[in-house]
Amino acid sequence: MYGPEDVAGLSYDRDLSYPGQYPYTRGIHPTMYRGRLWTMRQFAGFGTAKQTNERYKFLLAQGQTGLSVAFDMPALMGYDSDHPRALGEVGKCGVAIATLRDMQDLFHGIDLGSITTSMTI
Repeated sequence: MYGPEDVAGLSYDRDLSYPGQYPYTRGIHPTMYRGRLWTMRQFAGFGTAKQTNERYKFLLAQGQTGLSVAFDMPALMGYDSDHPRALGEVGKCGVAIATLRDMQDLFHGIDLGSITTSMTI
């Protein structure tokens, strides 16, 4: 447990402030998790963007509050799906994304303003 003596050398306004206010030392949400629960997301992606979109819609309908995109190996390595080194790996261990249209298909019909996304490349 910590108390005021642990932050005695700090300026409250400059270094700590209130929850939801810069510098966000006390979190980015004013009511912390009393008003907004933590994000629940599952790392998911496979096949085409349209197939993964269907899966994302299912996961959101089941209560997920965010999406975590699993990209296929060619996307992770920076190769287009039609590159010779991508042969046999497209959509295998994640979703195949090579174009802007793929990204549009991936999130089609999903309100990105109401959820958070995580994309690890």
